[in-house]
Amino acid sequence: MDPRVFQNVVDVLQGFNPRSEILLEEVPAPQKLAMHSFAFSADVSNGLSGDAEDEIASGRFVLLHEPDGQDTWDGEFRCVTYIRADVDVMMQEDPLLPSVGWNWLLQSLDASQCAYAAASGTVTRVASASFGKLSTRSDEAEIEIRASWTPILSSAEKIANHIQGWCTLLEELAMLPPIPEGVTAIRSPHVSR
Repeated sequence: MDPRVFQNVVDVLQGFNPRSEILLEEVPAPQKLAMHSFAFSADVSNGLSGDAEDEIASGRFVLLHEPDGQDTWDGEFRCVTYIRADVDVMMQEDPLLPSVGWNWLLQSLDASQCAYAAASGTVTRVASASFGKLSTRSDEAEIEIRASWTPILSSAEKIANHIQGWCTLLEELAMLPPIPEGVTAIRSPHVSR
């Protein structure tokens, strides 16, 4: 296996620019899960003030590469993700929310024309109530998606579809308005490293 394969894929990831409300930052990747790894964290703001308090979703995207593959992956690469987003308390109480969250993941990958195999994961509903001196806080609710899939890459450039699919899921969970067809989004100039 050519050692440049993983670096070529990482180069594509490092050149990816999401829409302006999503801040990607390269972070240390887990070292013991595969021979090679790369990771991004993401923070999604509503874009109104740029204040960290406006964060409405966050996540982590990890790309693993094992040149000889792993049986459970059905391939040499594996995308692993964690996303959490605020949701309305009433939405959190919907028993269908986990199924809807999982479908959002698959639809986001499909909409970005991702070829993938062996998708798996969990969707969790989280509700928080505050008491005592914190009782003035409103109840909070979140959805958390932990998932992984094997990207089928005919070329290094195809990983861009997978990071775009992941960002599309972040947009969906953060309820960012879609960018109208024919309009070009103003993108961040670079990924933070």
